[in-house]
This record gives sequence, structure tokens and C-alpha cells, in this order.
Amino acid sequence: MKNSILTVILIASLAITFSACNNSTPQNKAVESTTTTKQVYTCTMHPEVHSDKPGDCPKCGMKLVLLIYS
Repeated sequence: MKNSILTVILIASLAITFSACNNSTPQNKAVESTTTTKQVYTCTMHPEVHSDKPGDCPKCGMKLVLLIYS
């Protein structure tokens, strides 16, 4: 009786072990984004000033920083 219970436990644990060890590599499906990201630069003192390239604020001369949308 003890041998049959131990055999069942051993077979069950081996089955669980082998089913958990899946050696297949996951397939990464890359999705191309159809949207384009536009970089917008702005002045920290004058948030109404926007530019598509880095530079200086026309009002105060401070460097424009990249505006990050979240």
C-alpha cells in the first residue's frame, strides 16, 4: 500500500515538474506603431512658447526643454 502511494506521488510530481518546464521560447510579436512622435520644445518660464527643435526662448533667452507628455 505504501509503495503504491509513493509511486502515485512520484508520478504526479514528475508530471507537474515536466509540465512546468516548458522549453519553448516565447515568440515576440513586434507591433509597428503607425503614430509618429513629434518632439515639442518649450520654455519653462513661458509655457506658451513651443518649437519643433531645441533652441532659445524668444521672450527670455532661456534654453527650450523637451516637453514630455505622460
